[in-house]
Amino acid sequence: MSKDPRKAPQVREPVQVYLAPDDSALLSRVVEQSGLSKAEILRRGLRSFAASQKGNSPMIQFLESSDPTGWNEDVAVDHDAILADEYRARSRKRR
Repeated sequence: MSKDPRKAPQVREPVQVYLAPDDSALLSRVVEQSGLSKAEILRRGLRSFAASQKGNSPMIQFLESSDPTGWNEDVAVDHDAILADEYRARSRKRR
């Protein structure tokens, strides 16, 4: 019996969520009206939220693109100055 290579196995991770009473009532109402499971409603909500964010925030993109190998050991203490220097250096490169 061979597996279909086009079908990736689904890996599921359990997640526990605490909802306020009004959010819990809303979720129950959406489940009842849609016929979908709570999990499917939450998955679709997560995907919708992610799509509306259009990727990472500019600050996260900036941090991910920065080269941490050039940072000094005191990056946690001097982070404002280091980020400002990095930002100025990138601004000069774009001109």
